[in-house]
Formats: sequence, C-alpha cells, structure tokens
Amino acid sequence: MASEGDNSFEALALPHLEAAYRLARRLARQEHDAEDLVQETYLKAQKAFSTFEMRKFGMKPWLLRILHNTFLNRQSRESKAPKATDQKMLEEMNQTADVGSTLHPPELDYDQVDQEVKHAIDNLGPEFRSVLLLWSTKELSYKEIADVLSVPVGTVMSRLHRARQQLVRSLGDFARKNRIALSEG
Repeated sequence: MASEGDNSFEALALPHLEAAYRLARRLARQEHDAEDLVQETYLKAQKAFSTFEMRKFGMKPWLLRILHNTFLNRQSRESKAPKATDQKMLEEMNQTADVGSTLHPPELDYDQVDQEVKHAIDNLGPEFRSVLLLWSTKELSYKEIADVLSVPVGTVMSRLHRARQQLVRSLGDFARKNRIALSEG
C-alpha cells in the first residue's frame, strides 16, 4: 500500500485504472482491445513518467490523453492495413437482405433500445465520440477534456454539441422506424 506522500508512478496512476479502462472500453468497443489499450497506455505512461509534471496536467488527464492518442494511432494503423472479407459474414448479409424485404412494420424490442443508443454512440466520428465519452463520465471538466484531447475548450464544447445533435438525429430515425412517440421539450 502506498503512503500518503508517495509520488511513485504506481501510487499516482493505479487509482485511475478503472476510469482509463471505462474510456478504453467505449473507444475500442471490444473488451480484449480495451485491455490491450489500457496496458499499452500504462506502459507508455510509466516510460514517460520522468517527464510528467503533476502541476501542469494532473495524473488522470495525462493518462487519458495518452490513452486517447494511443487509440487514435492504433485506429490510423488499422485503417491503412488491408482488410480480409469473411465469407460467412457475406452469406449472412445475403440471407438478411432477403428476409428484410417484408412489408410488415417491425415490432419494438425494448432490449434493443439500449443497444441502439450504444450503436448510435459507436457510429459517431472518433473526435465526437471521445468528447462525448469523456464528458459523460462527469469526472472531467471542459478544460481537462481539452487537455486530454489537445484541443481548445471551445472545440470541446463545439464537438460535444455536434455529437449530441448527431445522436438526436440517429435516435430520431430509430424512433420513427419503430413508431416511438417523441416527447417535445
């Protein structure tokens, strides 16, 4: 157990492991990818700890900034890598295309509503999803989010506004498709 005045990497960084994992889980969308992302983040942070300035950043925003940059770098590398087509997935898509041609309205599956919200968030661009996820934890201020993402505070507010607008449009389509009444106000 670390003492109160312990300024070691472990004492300062480990209390923020859960917050880093929650953000990684939402960004990466897969549990094993999130675990790898957190592990890589903490490894990078430990290597760079000698240059860390507590007064300038604070440990949590610094770790989340490393995590976010690591995620973006991974995403960039993956987008440039060649993609293989899964034959089974292609066959399933053809089968669902035939089934989807029915004229009956879909029945609403309330278990799918939460999934639809998650799907709508996942479909946001990475810059909007990152701001929304950092903001929605209510653990970081706009200034701290700006520090994590290396953008001005105004950009954070703008991206958050645009992310929320995109969610309203996306979920509005879901509501209309499933004939869910939208409340005004």
